[in-house]
Amino acid sequence: MIGPTTTLILTRSDVASLLDLRDCIEAVEDAFRQHALGIATAPAVLGLHVHDGGFHIKAAGIYQPRPLFAAKINGNFTTNPERHGLPTIQGVIVLADLTNGTPLAVLDSIEITIQRTAAATAVATKYLAREDARVVTIVGCGVQGRAQLRSVACVRSIAEVRAYDVDAGAVSRFVAEMQPVVGVPVRGVSNLEDDLRRSDIVITCTTATRPIVHHGDLRPGAFLAAVGADNPGKQEIDPTLLASATVVADVLDQTVTMGDLHHAVSAGVLTRSDVYAELGEIVCGRKPGRRTADEIIVFDSTGMALQDVAASALVYQRALDRGAGQWIALGA
Repeated sequence: MIGPTTTLILTRSDVASLLDLRDCIEAVEDAFRQHALGIATAPAVLGLHVHDGGFHIKAAGIYQPRPLFAAKINGNFTTNPERHGLPTIQGVIVLADLTNGTPLAVLDSIEITIQRTAAATAVATKYLAREDARVVTIVGCGVQGRAQLRSVACVRSIAEVRAYDVDAGAVSRFVAEMQPVVGVPVRGVSNLEDDLRRSDIVITCTTATRPIVHHGDLRPGAFLAAVGADNPGKQEIDPTLLASATVVADVLDQTVTMGDLHHAVSAGVLTRSDVYAELGEIVCGRKPGRRTADEIIVFDSTGMALQDVAASALVYQRALDRGAGQWIALGA
């Protein structure tokens, strides 16, 4: 019999079998709405840098559909795949009752991090990309690049996909794997600058520490989701591009300290007040999304802890419904 002090343990394969991408997008969209309306706890971040990598803890709580708290502890080591055969990002999420602190579940964080990050881009694309956006360029052909493409395909009718990576082999594998998934032509490109000028939607999900997309690279009306810069040392977008575009942040307090916006503010070309909106303000209708057909919009995505709570809550409820996972009495 499951008692009040038992905790559900969910492995990565458990999470993958329970988390549907379209439902994750819907849950993440609602998390942004709750954040903007002030009916969720303020997300918090703690970062710790170590040799060759770092750790971060992201925590937040939601009240809908039920009061839940989640804290995610992730390690981020970019050399893991080559040096150790391990994922770049790995960790756990602790899901607790927000009203009394009872630990309800411990989940592997990899699948949730992958899907909730891509889901945030899908939400941003829904509100900020042109309705007729058809050509997508993915910069960074790793696991996240795959999830980003699948997610964007849920909210826009894509006609063509271009893929770029500094690793030509990664591009080839991406093309072969993703073309049957999205059902449209996917081709690798070697000249990123030329390709960007022909793209409606651009998603950067790399580990770059210097800008790879510059002022003048994007066509009028383009939407750019900058996903890779999740700590102060990473950078994908030229500050002068941000200064010339409409900038939307996931969480403004985070982006000015760890996102691409951080570098633009440090360079003195932007201030906090220059940022058009947080995504949640647009989701809840407080501010309009895209205002003109020619507007270039950049979404600075650093990863909001409420995304983790929303996705974890979805997985937890499905695990209860389907009898998945293993129950452990942690306090025994």
